[in-house]
Amino acid sequence: MKKSYVYLVMIHALIAFAVFVIPFLSKIYAILVPAIGLYVVVKKQNKNNEVLLVAAYMVGFEVFLRMTGGNFNNEFVKISVIMFMLLGMIYSNFSTNAFIFWIFLLILIPGILIAVAMANFNTDIKKALVFNLSGPVCLAICSIYMFKRSILFSELQNIIMAVGFPIITTTIYLFLYNPSVKDVVTGTQSNFETSGGFGPNQVSTILGFGIFIFFAQLILFSKSKKMIFTNGVLLIFVSYRGIVTFSRGGVITGVIMIICLLFLLYNFSSPKGKSKFTAVFILTALMGIGIWTYTSLQTGGLIEKRYANKDAAGRTKKDRLGGRERIIDTELKLFIDNPILGIGAGMGTQARKELFGMEAASHNEISRMLSEHGLFGIFGLLILFVTPFILYFDNKQHLYFLSFYVFWLLTINHAAMRTAAPAFVYALTLLSVKVKIPEKPED
Repeated sequence: MKKSYVYLVMIHALIAFAVFVIPFLSKIYAILVPAIGLYVVVKKQNKNNEVLLVAAYMVGFEVFLRMTGGNFNNEFVKISVIMFMLLGMIYSNFSTNAFIFWIFLLILIPGILIAVAMANFNTDIKKALVFNLSGPVCLAICSIYMFKRSILFSELQNIIMAVGFPIITTTIYLFLYNPSVKDVVTGTQSNFETSGGFGPNQVSTILGFGIFIFFAQLILFSKSKKMIFTNGVLLIFVSYRGIVTFSRGGVITGVIMIICLLFLLYNFSSPKGKSKFTAVFILTALMGIGIWTYTSLQTGGLIEKRYANKDAAGRTKKDRLGGRERIIDTELKLFIDNPILGIGAGMGTQARKELFGMEAASHNEISRMLSEHGLFGIFGLLILFVTPFILYFDNKQHLYFLSFYVFWLLTINHAAMRTAAPAFVYALTLLSVKVKIPEKPED
C-alpha cells in the first residue's frame, strides 16, 4: 500500500509534466478517466461503491481540466458525476429516506417555470438554467445516492484521496506554469499568473480542499517515516500554491476544515490519545507558521496585506469581498421585491444588468437561491442546512463530518457552485461512517 501510494503520487506528477509539454493530452485525460471509470463500475457492478471513487477523482481533476483546456464544457464534470451517481443507484439502489432531496429537486421547478416565462429575447435561457442549476441538481443526486449509505472510515479516506491525487497534478502544473512567484506578484489582487492562467477563486477552492486532504493523510494515515515525509511535502507544496493564488476563500476554508477535524478527533480520542494532541497542535502551528513565513518572503510581504484587506501601498480597501457585497446586496433587494416565487432560476445576471447596471454572475449560492427562487429557495436552503445534522446524531464516527459541512457552506458563499466540489463534498456528510477498530495489531 505504501509503495502503491508513492507510485500514484509520482504518476500524477508525471501527468502534470506531460500536459504541460503537450497540452492536447489534457483532453485525452478528460476522456480516459470517465471511460476507465465506467468500465470498472460496470465490471464490478458497483459492489464496493466504485462510483464514489470515480466521481471523487473527477471532482479532483475538474479545475486542472479547466486550467489546461481539457474541459469539453463548464458542466462536463458535474454532468459526469450525476451520471455516475445514477449508475450507482441502478446497481446499488438508494435509501427511501432520501426523499427529502427529491423534494429539494421539486422545489427548483417553480423557479425554472418563472425563468422560462420571464426571459427576454437577449437571454439564452437554456444556458442560464444549466449554469445556475447544474450545481444544485448535482448536489441533490449525489445526496440521494450517499444518504445513510454505510461505509468504513478507511474507505472514506480512499474517496478523499481520489480527490487528492489530481490535486497533486494541479499543484505540480502550477509550479511548471509559474516557477517564480516573485516575478509575477505586483499587487494584492487575486493573481491569474500564479493560478495557472485560470480563475484564482476556483484554484484556491480546490487547493484549500487539498490542504485538508493531505493534512488528514499526514496525521491519520502516515505510519512510516517515508509516508510522513511524502505527505508532509505534499501538504507544504499544496498550501504554498494555494496561498499565492491571492484568493483567500479556499485557503481560509481549508484551515477551518483542519480546525474542525482536530476538534472532532480530540473529542473522539481516549484520555491517552488526548494527551498526544498537544504535540499535534504544536507541529501543526509550526508548519503553518513556516509555510506562511516562506510565502511572505516570496511575495515581498504582499500576502499579509492581501489577508489584511489592504492594497500594495498598505491602504485598507473599502470592499472586503472583492465586489461580492454589491452582488449580494442586489440579490437581497430582488428577493424583497419578489419574495414568493423569486425572479426565476438563472435570471439574476439579467436582472442585475437591467435594474442596477451590473453585469456579474452570483458568487453566493445562498443569496442567489433567495433572489431567484424566493420562498421556495428558503425551503430548499433549510433542507440543505438541517438534514446533515439530523443524520449526524446517529453518525458520530463520521470524523470528517464538520470539515465537509464547513467546506460546502463556506465555498457556496464565495465561489457559488461553479465546480462539482461543493456538491459532492456536501453529500459526503450524509454517509453512515464506521471507524473499524482491528481486533489484533496489524503486522
